[in-house]
Amino acid sequence: MEKDSDILSKYRAVTNKLKKRFLKKPNVAEGSEQFSSLAKTLKIQECPQYAGFCYLAQARCEHTLSNPAGEAQALMDAARSFLGAEQTDTELRCPSFQEHLTASINCYSHAIRVHIENKQTALAAALCLELGNVLRSFNKHGEATSPLDCLAALNLVAQCKLETKDYEGALAVLTEMAYLAQERGGSSTTGKPIGAYCDVLAECEITRVLLLMLLQPTPQRIRPEHAQTLEKYAWESSEENFTETYLGEDLFLLLQSVVMACQSKDLEALRALQSDLWPLLRPEQNQLLHLVIQELAHPSGEGV
Repeated sequence: MEKDSDILSKYRAVTNKLKKRFLKKPNVAEGSEQFSSLAKTLKIQECPQYAGFCYLAQARCEHTLSNPAGEAQALMDAARSFLGAEQTDTELRCPSFQEHLTASINCYSHAIRVHIENKQTALAAALCLELGNVLRSFNKHGEATSPLDCLAALNLVAQCKLETKDYEGALAVLTEMAYLAQERGGSSTTGKPIGAYCDVLAECEITRVLLLMLLQPTPQRIRPEHAQTLEKYAWESSEENFTETYLGEDLFLLLQSVVMACQSKDLEALRALQSDLWPLLRPEQNQLLHLVIQELAHPSGEGV
């Protein structure tokens, strides 16, 4: 096995080749290959933490070369190398601050971000699952089941449902998101959702109301949780309404007017409300409102 000083010398030798020289451009591709070769050698010699640093250097080279696939692969190799180092420390019961695990998580997160930026959502999702299993194996269940990450994943599912016109499926996913935000986002003192969870609840509420107006389920077919959602927008509702708190009074009243206009089939009122709501809604929500108006104008189902 090579000494630490020998490993460091080889690492510095490759790094020095990448430094800019006067009138000479560094060969980044060659540097990437050499970092990769050194990392593989270190893995064979059972020095995973050093291999991780070499893979990180390779990832920087691939980034310079504008090769996102190579960058993500090098980051994954780095993450798994640091993970191997942490597992070895754990098995040997070495005292540590889990610095290798932290480095591994950072590499996983960076690789996931690279995949997302390059529209490789399936690969990003696979890495999220892998990272979740890693955290779970180290008894970090809270980090593995981060509610906000879960909500973000569910939101992507809901978007796909909307894009494929699976409106009932989207409604079911958004309802699940609302329950999760209410359950996991509560304040320790009041029990009511706070911060980012209120934002999630607001977006879910708006889209769910618009979907219900589009689908128009009959009293016999409407699910209890959806009927409860619409009851909040009845004029005669006198119970304390937390929904108004995270939506804001103006937006709540506008949604209430939309519900009433749809129930009374007042097309002109709905069109007037559309201009007021347009700047307050997200693009997919504005599209849903447009479909609601189309459905009201053409009850045969042409709007949907």
